[in-house]
Amino acid sequence: MTTATSSAKPLRRTLYRGDPGMWSWVLHRISGATIFFFLFVHVLDTALVRVGPQAYNEVVETYKTPIVGLMELGLVAAVLYHALNGIRVILIDFWEHGPRYQRLMFWTTGIIWLLVMVPATVVVGMHMLARFG
Repeated sequence: MTTATSSAKPLRRTLYRGDPGMWSWVLHRISGATIFFFLFVHVLDTALVRVGPQAYNEVVETYKTPIVGLMELGLVAAVLYHALNGIRVILIDFWEHGPRYQRLMFWTTGIIWLLVMVPATVVVGMHMLARFG
């Protein structure tokens, strides 16, 4: 007669455990993909200058909306996080004490990101209010 014991391993449904290093990795990939998408679109719309100035001006005029303004704020957030986290990754890889302090560096990166993003959000918000408000 066998019964299930409490020492049985719980069923793990995902490979990830929610560690800050995992979230840092995920956010780094998302911010990198966002930046890549922006650069791709930027190269395409800038290439329209060769087609004709009128075509370029028409496309650029479609970007002057509040939604694109919020997307620009998202781009600033992505670039800032990607840069700060990139510095953190370099420190983890090349500083002998980096792995020991990786969790502290993760939270420091987040605090610096917030300290820069709050004023950036205010500036972008003031610009959007002046333009669309």
